[in-house]
Amino acid sequence: MVIGRLTDEVLRGVDRVTSGVSDTISETFFEPRLRLGVTGLSQAGKTVFITSLVANMLDRARMGRMQAVAQGRIEAAFLQPQPDDTLPRFPYERHLAALSGPDPVWPDSTSHISQLRLSFRVRPGGLLGGLRGARIQHVDIIDYPGEWLLDLVLLDKDYDSWSAETLARMQARAHGAACLDALKATDATARHDEAVAEALTGTFTDYLRETRAAGLPDIMPGRFLLPGDLAGSPVLCFVPLPSARAGRGSLRREMARRFDAYKAQVIRPFFRDHFARIDRQVVLADLLGAIHTGPEAVGRMGETLSELLAAFRPGRNAWLTRLLGGRRVERILFAATKADHLHHSQHERLSAILQALLRQSRDRARFAGARTEALALAAIRATVEEQHQRDGKLLDCVRGRLLDTGRQAALYPGELPEDPMALLGPAQEGAARWLDADYTIMRFAPAPLTRGPEDGLPHIRLDRAAEFLIGDLLQ
Repeated sequence: MVIGRLTDEVLRGVDRVTSGVSDTISETFFEPRLRLGVTGLSQAGKTVFITSLVANMLDRARMGRMQAVAQGRIEAAFLQPQPDDTLPRFPYERHLAALSGPDPVWPDSTSHISQLRLSFRVRPGGLLGGLRGARIQHVDIIDYPGEWLLDLVLLDKDYDSWSAETLARMQARAHGAACLDALKATDATARHDEAVAEALTGTFTDYLRETRAAGLPDIMPGRFLLPGDLAGSPVLCFVPLPSARAGRGSLRREMARRFDAYKAQVIRPFFRDHFARIDRQVVLADLLGAIHTGPEAVGRMGETLSELLAAFRPGRNAWLTRLLGGRRVERILFAATKADHLHHSQHERLSAILQALLRQSRDRARFAGARTEALALAAIRATVEEQHQRDGKLLDCVRGRLLDTGRQAALYPGELPEDPMALLGPAQEGAARWLDADYTIMRFAPAPLTRGPEDGLPHIRLDRAAEFLIGDLLQ
């Protein structure tokens, strides 16, 4: 086991050299690093997850389920200067101030890629631990929008298949009617006109925004919503069009060309420069929000998570594969966030629903050698639990400060089924709504914090998530 860990550390050091990062020889071989990617579907809480993870690793009193913490082997944890000069630093201090001030607010959502280096000084365990000095382990946390990750599934599609799938989904949604009418009214065989293309792209982007607001995950191309420095460029100016015989110079030909350019000039460079170098990955999902939205949202979330897992190319990073650059993610954590919106008695059911959504894909990942885990968590706990009597029945509720009004309110969200198929069945069959249940959700603001010495931020199972993701590195 020790030899295997040392081999991994050396290989990660080799990766640093081959990727062109100008670190010292000492850091490269004796201060290994691991790149931890954090992303998620819309409104899943990526920024809050990273902020709470860092705060709770710096002050570890709430992280008792981590073995290295329980055994007292972490001598220190500290933030290092930004390791990559070309990436923005994750603004941890600003986000922590937003969450821990006298009137706490949720921090801004992720809109671009950023990075933060968290380093540990660890005292080795085992029989030889007393003979070895403390060592340094770096964890580089990479934050990037889930919308960008979703684009990876486009790499296996051509323009015709993407158009057909997108138009079919649009036809089944009321909020897609206006965009669908505009696309169908367009002569795709006519000569390309940039003004027409821009107008159609604006309408299509509005449809994607409404899709995200409806709690549906299929918001591709993701850069249409988070364009960054590509805003206004032709590579972000294309739409799906119905199949037609279109000649050279036609609108449809140009849309197909730009779709291919988007894959070649936007998706592939991101995959090559950032995503393909990630060792371990967190994928966050607002599963409760999807359940509240309805069967279609749950079904699409399951399909999206399965597609993402395939995109990760899961499997153990064999030494030869790694030296040749064929990187694979070693561990993947799928987390259903906002577990504090439910009483703890239902957390196991929420985890079971997520596990059922991922069952087939997780089985394939295990066969390939990757370790995967699925659990329900809350990176920051915003509620307290209560019980209330109603019609002679004792209900398990949560209470918190409502985001919209600021007033305190108790919520009974409804009881999740013991059998996940009670939800997944209607979702897979395309049901319009839940037939025998209504699942309520409220948007809670962060609660004012009271913290003692060495306390991090209050959470639910963040220590279990951290143990899975980096616990072995701190042995």
